[in-house]
Amino acid sequence: MALKKITQVTGLGVYVPGDDIDTDRIIPSRFMKCVTFDGLGEFAFADARGATKAAGGIHPFDDSRLSDGCILLSGSNFGCGSSREHAPQALSRFGVRAILAESFAEIFFGNSITLGMPCAVMRPEDLRAVAAIIESDPAALLTLDLLEGKASIADMDFEASLPDHAKEALVTGRWDAIADLLEGLDGVRACASALPYMAA
Repeated sequence: MALKKITQVTGLGVYVPGDDIDTDRIIPSRFMKCVTFDGLGEFAFADARGATKAAGGIHPFDDSRLSDGCILLSGSNFGCGSSREHAPQALSRFGVRAILAESFAEIFFGNSITLGMPCAVMRPEDLRAVAAIIESDPAALLTLDLLEGKASIADMDFEASLPDHAKEALVTGRWDAIADLLEGLDGVRACASALPYMAA
């Protein structure tokens, strides 16, 4: 059951600066009482957005110029901390379709890929260059091309890479392990029925 093949993501960029942005900052724990992930999007970066507003500023997720932003840019070790799946779910449901950062926490990265949300690594100086373009021209379209391994904006290209296994899963539409399992359900049942300890 191949899903949508994700080879490119194009949209406005949203820069949330900082290293070691953990999953509690992405989605505070008090919002994790939900039975499903529905509605989590509105609470993405809730505390940071509230603190920024209280200080008289505008958090990037509340910047009306970037209301249609779908490519998140950040620093190193993005998504660290707890392994809560709610963090990438909240970002995805907010409208984020791809993330560009210096590096990612491993579990966050894996959870994002299974949502079809590419997480590409870029050099710090390239991220800063892209962020500067977004700051000067919030309407500039940013494209992450998984096949070419690059991020493009304002006629400029920057290297943006994913591990081969994640890239292959996304571009072939096989990024959801549960969908893969369901596709092979007949084979699973056949194997199970042949096992003597399953016949009891």
